[in-house]
Amino acid sequence: MAYDVFNGDADGICALHMLRLHAPAQRTLVTGVKRDIELLRRVPEQAGCEVLVLDISLDANRGQLDRLLAGGAHVTWFDHHSADQAPSHPALRLHCDTAPDVCTSILVDRHLGGRHRRWAVAAAFGDNLAAAGQALARSLALSRADTDALAQLGHTLNYNAYGECESDLHIAPADLYRAVSAYADPFDFLRTGLYRALHEGYRADCARLQGLQPHWQQDGNAVYLLPAEPWACRVNGVLANRLAAHADGGSFAVILERRDGDYQVSVRSGQPAQRSACALCQQFPTGGGRKAAAGINRLPATALAAFIERFGAWFAPQPSLTTGEQHA
Repeated sequence: MAYDVFNGDADGICALHMLRLHAPAQRTLVTGVKRDIELLRRVPEQAGCEVLVLDISLDANRGQLDRLLAGGAHVTWFDHHSADQAPSHPALRLHCDTAPDVCTSILVDRHLGGRHRRWAVAAAFGDNLAAAGQALARSLALSRADTDALAQLGHTLNYNAYGECESDLHIAPADLYRAVSAYADPFDFLRTGLYRALHEGYRADCARLQGLQPHWQQDGNAVYLLPAEPWACRVNGVLANRLAAHADGGSFAVILERRDGDYQVSVRSGQPAQRSACALCQQFPTGGGRKAAAGINRLPATALAAFIERFGAWFAPQPSLTTGEQHA
């Protein structure tokens, strides 16, 4: 048996698509909504099993990885999240880069020598890496209109991955991947009815964000609350990325109420090198991610006030040193 295990967002879908354009194969697909990252638990152990893993944290799956390796599986892993717990094992091939301007599709693009780079452009924009997406587009001499179209594709694919469960999404990630996989050129996929319908859903949900005000704000940082509604589930990642794109050094948290009364949190750091979003989120159970963008899958309702207080302290401006202190 062989498995393709991938995050259901733009980065995971585009990364797998590029690899399968390069090396076609029929494998069992294992994926889910964006926050469903402990995907290796759904892969049975089997000697000689081939497992490809894309865009999910190794650290969040370490126990299941050990199980598969012990059972005789061969695992290839491409990712840009934390892999501090990566084991040294002859059956594990790990391609990991946690730099803030790298996503999984960029790693795959490097691995393939740019062979299907248009999809990497879309993925970079979808993962909120606009500068990286622009750089990749320039390397292909794409026009501004074509670059904008691929950016829109990335944002739309990424938007579809957000939900508490797959029923919140317009289309299940595995089905969306299968639809995308029929097109070697992303511009051909952009002309499909499926894409037009998906983008119309994106536009309709984004329109609901008009007039949304912060629940808390201070020192250029802000926290937004969204209700436990399917549209809010779908659009909370869009809101977080939009805020980050216009942050001017500020940091933001988008807190989505879950149907059970707890919360799901997305954090974007305006200064990831100095104040890591991941380091903040890891202070709470189910928290993790990257320096620039991280989250908490389940924040108890009783911990909401404590999170907001810690968020404010974590991203508060640091006092400047006086001249005397600088020369002390």
